[in-house]
Amino acid sequence: MGYQCFDVEESGGVAHVRLSRGEQLNTMIPEFWSELPAIVDEISDSGRARVIVLSAQGRHFCAGMDLSVFASDATLESESGEIGRRRANVRLSLLHLQRSFTALEEARMPVLAAIQGACVGGGVDLVTSADCRYATADAWFSIHEINIGMTADVGTLQRLPKLIPPGVAREYAYTGRRMPAPRARQLGLVNEVFDDHDSMMGAVMDIAAEIASKSPLAIHGTKEAINYSRDHSVEDSLRHIALWQSGMFHPGDLEESFRAHAEGRTPSYEDLGETRRGL
Repeated sequence: MGYQCFDVEESGGVAHVRLSRGEQLNTMIPEFWSELPAIVDEISDSGRARVIVLSAQGRHFCAGMDLSVFASDATLESESGEIGRRRANVRLSLLHLQRSFTALEEARMPVLAAIQGACVGGGVDLVTSADCRYATADAWFSIHEINIGMTADVGTLQRLPKLIPPGVAREYAYTGRRMPAPRARQLGLVNEVFDDHDSMMGAVMDIAAEIASKSPLAIHGTKEAINYSRDHSVEDSLRHIALWQSGMFHPGDLEESFRAHAEGRTPSYEDLGETRRGL
């Protein structure tokens, strides 16, 4: 299937989702917001892939929201009708945009983001919803919304303070300053910084392949547990993983792991299997 904003490839259990509008700085046009969740949901629901790599073509990862999206919001503002109803529609539009990134968190497999050059505005919203982030030495991040007179509203302000110290997150959110890749690495926003795009992609694909070699059910449970514990107390999180294990843990993958080790081979695990969304 062809997309306006993305190229998608699957190989060896790795789904590579690439922002494809490099010449336009991978700005987020209206089609972006429907294509991204559709792609991620399909990968997650099919259960074929075991990890998603998110990268971008061109010099820059993403320059944020395209002006055409703001234009569509302006059209919504000018529609006739009672103000409460118009405001309710604005809220639903924002929830739709937010869900485009939440899809990455909800995916049954980890998402690894590989970032080069500028990662601005909506780009930060996007990568903070990934499981892990990797960057080139020339990469930089900016919560640019504050520089154009608006409050970031699709995920950065909710996720970034849980990835780096909250006071530092506030400083960058209030000032809109650039956070260079070495600083992002120091703060823990990115896992590793690489000299160039090729070395970054090689390393990220190696990590993806290593994740893909593990039991996909165990990886799914691990992601569920980490995401749940981020937003809940230790006690609640322990109860959550106990409930998960009581239903999802079965010895098949464990037995295959031990057999493969004893036989000196790579384990072979069953895929997660297809699930039907909404049923």
